[in-house]
Amino acid sequence: MPLPVLVVDDSAMARKMLIKALPPDWEVAISEAANGEEALQAYRAGKAAVMFLDLTMPVLDGYGVPETLRKEDLHSMVIVVSADIQPLAQQRVMSMGAIAFIKEPVNADTITAVLREYGVL
Repeated sequence: MPLPVLVVDDSAMARKMLIKALPPDWEVAISEAANGEEALQAYRAGKAAVMFLDLTMPVLDGYGVPETLRKEDLHSMVIVVSADIQPLAQQRVMSMGAIAFIKEPVNADTITAVLREYGVL
């Protein structure tokens, strides 16, 4: 059964680039969301065992998603993918439960390494 993976970014191009960077032999069912509110809806619909999450988005940003997941005791492997590489931003999302922080533009090798490290590849 494919693993449900959610790619969350307000940029359709960024979502497309990230999806292309995923391992080609990884058995997944990919869903997309354009903001944090859509991400939470997709999570609640069972579409986000692994979530690739941008930080800067309208409606609900990438800080609000892990915060809501934590408050509601919901569990997803959140991997933040962002151009905002400030140490404070990284520390903040990691303290909220993200398992990794990947700098944009995405690199397929980096994604693969993170997925292997957490046993989902």
